[in-house]
Amino acid sequence: MSSPVLDVARPYRLNPSVALRPEPFGALAYHFGNRRLSFLKAPELVELVRGLDHHPSVGDALAGVPDARRGAFLRALASLAAADMIIPQHSGTGAR
Repeated sequence: MSSPVLDVARPYRLNPSVALRPEPFGALAYHFGNRRLSFLKAPELVELVRGLDHHPSVGDALAGVPDARRGAFLRALASLAAADMIIPQHSGTGAR
């Protein structure tokens, strides 16, 4: 049995190999290492992803998301983690 890709108790950040290009619907995320392209389909999700490194955990970052959208944002973050678009932060590089 595999472990979960996204651990909401850990801090994450945008992978340094990923560029976000703003779009009217949200953003395009391009990973220069694995050449994957992902669509972030909400400006609020883009803001969340850009600010992940300011929170001590993914769960804390999601606390500001309305309940009705939290599940969708959590699924989006899990997908981004599986694609290596967001990565766990190492000790000492957490919230600022």
